[in-house]
Order: sequence, then structure tokens, then C-alpha cells
Amino acid sequence: MERNITASEARKSSIPLLIHKADEEGGSFSSPSSRSIPSVLMLSTFVAVLGSYVFGSAVGYSSPSQSGIMHDLNLALAQYSIFGSILTIGAMIGAILSGTIADYVGRRLAMGFAEVFCIVGWVAISFSKDAWWLYVGRLFVGYGIGLLSYVVPVYVAEITPKNLRGGFTTLHQLMICIGMSLTYLMGAYLNWRVVSLIGTIPCLVQLLSLPFIPDSPRWLSKVDRLKESDSALQRLRGKNADVYQEATEIREYTETLQQQREASLVGLFQLQYLKSLTVGVGLMILQQFGGINGIIFYANSIFISAGFSQSIGTVAMVIVKIPMTTLGVFLMDKSGRRPLLLVSAVGTCLGCFLAALSFFLQDLQKWKELSPILALVGVLVYVGSYSIGMGAIPWVIMSEIFPINVKGSAGSFVTFVNWLCSWIVSYAFNFLMSWSSAGTFFIFCGVCGLTVVFVARLVPETKGRTLEQIQASLNSYSTKK
Repeated sequence: MERNITASEARKSSIPLLIHKADEEGGSFSSPSSRSIPSVLMLSTFVAVLGSYVFGSAVGYSSPSQSGIMHDLNLALAQYSIFGSILTIGAMIGAILSGTIADYVGRRLAMGFAEVFCIVGWVAISFSKDAWWLYVGRLFVGYGIGLLSYVVPVYVAEITPKNLRGGFTTLHQLMICIGMSLTYLMGAYLNWRVVSLIGTIPCLVQLLSLPFIPDSPRWLSKVDRLKESDSALQRLRGKNADVYQEATEIREYTETLQQQREASLVGLFQLQYLKSLTVGVGLMILQQFGGINGIIFYANSIFISAGFSQSIGTVAMVIVKIPMTTLGVFLMDKSGRRPLLLVSAVGTCLGCFLAALSFFLQDLQKWKELSPILALVGVLVYVGSYSIGMGAIPWVIMSEIFPINVKGSAGSFVTFVNWLCSWIVSYAFNFLMSWSSAGTFFIFCGVCGLTVVFVARLVPETKGRTLEQIQASLNSYSTKK
């Protein structure tokens, strides 16, 4: 009891210091929406999403490196398949532990911890002499990106003001896309050992930059480092910005949550967290079972099966994916999350239907000249629609809806579910395509249609609301005093 009183008093006395400091400097107050974006906020976000680039480069590495690694190390296809899939195993392990690590050491140190694993992993891959070193390196990289896939969007969401949060958090997906595309292009021209060494560069840049950015003010408040929380918030909003209202809201919400026990994984499955958990887990399941990883990982085989050129199809996918992801970044805080999700889900449903129709016509031996074009159009419509919403927004919403006392365990669980579903789809995709190419895409089309219903009925609009307001509306205990 004595500790809680002391913390409460400290919070009440620390916020006015921000006002006095600004008064002494003769500065005027302005809200984040009326100011230019502070340089510290931009730097902090850029440093954080370097981890997203690392994520993308790890995912994009295996496809262009396959022939070189198999030739140089004399690997069988089954051995290389293990190398490709073990990344997901490592990511699932990292996801399970990500929330605990981020809650214990903070978001900033968690990113540094992840990058150490990624650096070790990339170096092990680069100097591998046999399959086992490849597996160890890939597992380490997987563990690192499993941590990053949770910590990066959570950190960005916690440091940005409500009017910028959506667009800034979507940069996570844009940098994944850029990392994947650039690594794919480098792999087409450079030796696989060189590409893996290049993979250490963004890891080192992030690791060396982390001391220059503040930790999350919300995490600092949670662990009772109150003056540091206030100082971090002031740095992130600008030297002369008025942060009194935002700091007070964080303070009061943290005080309310301190009356709640830190939820374990089992403790998440309570009525008070039901809506948040349903939305978070549901979006991740629908995102992956909509078929994205099967389509991305096996794009070449899809185009070959449809009778189309794999090189043209793959280049066209990259050309569509990056601009559409960028468009999603700009639209996120203008149109809102729900409209973008609905448009994205409808588009992916249409894309899958067109691809399924192409394979169906091919099976019937009809419209043979049209079916390859229909397959290409279907896949491009799917990839473009996915990139504008379904790729990024589930991660944005995951970072927004869970209160900080359950964010660690809830975020770990949701991220683990995402990686598990990713592995299931990636593993099953070739078997499904062997069974029926048209049937596979009709299944994905049905899942995407279900996503439209799920978003329309259950997903809340979080645009323009603080994290505390979002969480209070979703979690029943949050409004209790």
C-alpha cells in the first residue's frame, strides 16, 4: 500500500514540472496535431522500423538464395526445405517470449536483444560449411524477428500521438515489404554469403542507434519510472509542446491498472478481455488463412501452374506491393482502420476468386489464352489489396487494443498465433495446390469473405483515439475506479 501511495504522489507532482519547465523557457504550448512532427519522434520511429526491415530481409532471403546454397553446400531439397521453414519455428519461440522480455527490460532493450540474435544468425549463415550451421543461423534469425514482430509495432504505437499513430505504425509493414523486395533483388545478383553479411548492416545500425532514442513513456510509467516517463514524452512531442493532458491520461490509466494483477497467459481468457482477444486473434487468423504466405512464398509455382511467365509475375508483384503499402500508410489516419480493412478484405476476396476462376477454366480446358492473364490479374489484385490494409492493420490494432497490464502476455499470444497460422498455410499450400488449384483459391476466397463480415461486426474504429480511450472502451474493468 505504501508503494502505491508513493507512486501516486510522485505522478501527481511530476506532471506540473513539465508546465513549469515550458513556462521558464518562454515557450508556448501547442498540440501535436498543430505542430510539425518532432525530429525525436521521427528518429525513434525510423530506428524502430529498421527492425521491420530486418524482418522483411529474413523472409525474402531463402527464395533467391536457394540454388546457390544447395549447390555450394550440396544440399538436398528436403534439407533446404528445413532451412526455409525453421525460420518460422524460431519466430514462434521468439513470439512466445516477446511480451515477457519487452515488459521486463522495456521496448528499446528488447529490440536490441533481438538484433543480437539476428546478427549472430546472419553471420552463422554466411560462414556455414554444412547444413547444421545453416539451421542454427536461421533459427537465431527467426527468434530475433519473432521478438521484433511484436516489439516494433507496440513501441511505435506507444510513442506516437493519436493523430499520427496509424500511419506511423503502418511503416512496420512498409519496411517489411522493402526489406523483402531489396533482399530478393540482391539475391538475384549477389552470392548468398554476401547477402547474409549485408543482412547484418541494418541490425548493427539499429543496435547502435537505440541509445539515442527514448523508451516508451507508457512502459516507463508502468514500472514507476515517472520522471523518465515525463521526460521521454516531452522529447517525443517537442520541447515546447503541451503534454499535460496526455501525461495525465497515461498517469491516471496506469494507476487504475496497478489495481489489477498482471495477467498471465491463462489469465487472458477472462470475460473482461474477451473482446480485445477476439479482435486481436481473429484478425491474425484471418490474415494468414486468407493465404498470403502461400501466395508470396510460392508465387513462381502459381504462375507456372497457370501457364504464365514466373519472372514477369514476380516483378509485377513487387511493383504493385510497395506502392500499395505506401498508399496504406498515407490513408491510415485519414480514412480510418475499418474502411481500409473492409476495402482490403473485399479486394483480396475478389483476387482469390479471379485466380480460382483461372484455374477452374484451365481444368475445363476452356479460354486457354485468357486463363494465365486472369491468374496474373487475380494475384496482383490480391497482393495490392492485401498491402493496403490486411497486411498492416492487424498489427496496428494489436498494438492499440490491449491495456498495458496484459499487453505482454496478450501480444505474445497474438503474435504466436500469427506465426503458427503462417507455418500451417506455408506447409499445407503445396498439398492443397496438388489437390486442386481452383479449390485452394476458392477456400482462400471464402476466408477473405468471412474477414469482411468479421471486420464489419466486431472490429472497432481506433482512428483519432488515444490508446487509453481505446482500451477503456474494450475492456470492462478499465472504467472502474
